[in-house]
Amino acid sequence: MAVFPAFFGLLMAALVTGQSIDITPHEAVRKIGDKLIVLCKVAHPIDSCRIILGDTSYRLIPNNVEGEVVYSGQGLEFGECGALIKNVKEAYNGNISCVLPPATGNIEIQGTMKLFVAKRPGDPQLISPPQPSFLEGEEFRAQCIVPNGRPAAKITWFLGEMQLLRGTHQPVVTSPPGSDLQTVSQNVTLTLTADDAGRTLVCRAEHEALDQPTEAKRQINVRYPPKKLESSTIKIFGLKLGEEGRLNVTVRANPEPSAEWRIGDVTLLAPRSDENAMLAALEPVHLGSGYYNVTLLVSHVTKEAVDRRYQLRVENDLGYEEFTVLISTMDEPPAVGLGAGAIVGIVVAVIILLLAVSMVVFAKATHRWCFAGRSHRTDIPDGADSEAPLPPHDDVKGSENPTHDHGDYIGNGDTKHPEKKPDTAV
Repeated sequence: MAVFPAFFGLLMAALVTGQSIDITPHEAVRKIGDKLIVLCKVAHPIDSCRIILGDTSYRLIPNNVEGEVVYSGQGLEFGECGALIKNVKEAYNGNISCVLPPATGNIEIQGTMKLFVAKRPGDPQLISPPQPSFLEGEEFRAQCIVPNGRPAAKITWFLGEMQLLRGTHQPVVTSPPGSDLQTVSQNVTLTLTADDAGRTLVCRAEHEALDQPTEAKRQINVRYPPKKLESSTIKIFGLKLGEEGRLNVTVRANPEPSAEWRIGDVTLLAPRSDENAMLAALEPVHLGSGYYNVTLLVSHVTKEAVDRRYQLRVENDLGYEEFTVLISTMDEPPAVGLGAGAIVGIVVAVIILLLAVSMVVFAKATHRWCFAGRSHRTDIPDGADSEAPLPPHDDVKGSENPTHDHGDYIGNGDTKHPEKKPDTAV
């Protein structure tokens, strides 16, 4: 029965220890020869400060700067027990503990942090399928392993110049039994596209013990059938009658494609010319990154040549594409469509028009601006009270026959007299 109270007491002491000491940092990575400051802090003044580093216990005293491990902090009266480690050694790898007196009682309290003394990992290893090339749409899997680092290295993937984020899996860290060295591995899964052809897959390892990252690489060869970069009907403008004409078509393919031109009854497989040397199918020229320039040379452009249709078939062992090429001596027409400036101008014009219409409607409804002088009381004699009400419509003389009884006022000095218009025969 005595075992249980002793165990309970140790458990409570551990809980108090964990809650009482604030230790900074909780973990640190340093190279051999680096400096490290570990600060332990409690909420009450202390009268001693002890640090356990490896197998050695150091009693630290403020203002004592002699030795490899010295005091760091504002002072014991502020509850601070800090250690400045001037020169990190391999033997310091592991836990660092600070031991402080409690606020009450005589059982010391303790806090612990983890120090990783950095050790250079092995070179990265890139494991991938052995075949030299892959088909477009095929799934590609690779694994990068960086062994025996302390702590584990960080792996970053690149495809070409861009960092690779798609298809990366979570890294896995393992350690051999009885060793604190860590091996990290990470897998990547890609669905290959034509854009991946010729790019280099890079596994880059970064670590605190490395002056610069280390890498493992593999170039990816992706094969795919010819791909058109424009519509199947291509029109070439600006050729000159009587001069040489070049019919250029750009395609994309891997492996290199063959080119076959058909002009009427003539078929030319590049590189080849017709019997009269009027037409020459040139060998496709690789522009890089799987792009090829396919050219038919017309030695002299004639009216008959302009009227022809030139059929092109580009093929490799994975497929083919066909094109119809038309030529013209006219200049290329301007592109149809509105530029950004034209669109902005149209929007501004519509807004101005809407504002103008709104202002006209407002002015007419409120009798303002150009509508301000208009009134329906145009038959009030001069000198009449402008505030007097108009007579009812039914009291106006001749209202039933305005054609014969309506009188116009004629000014005569200061007095206006109505002039009776003569009746006219109906």
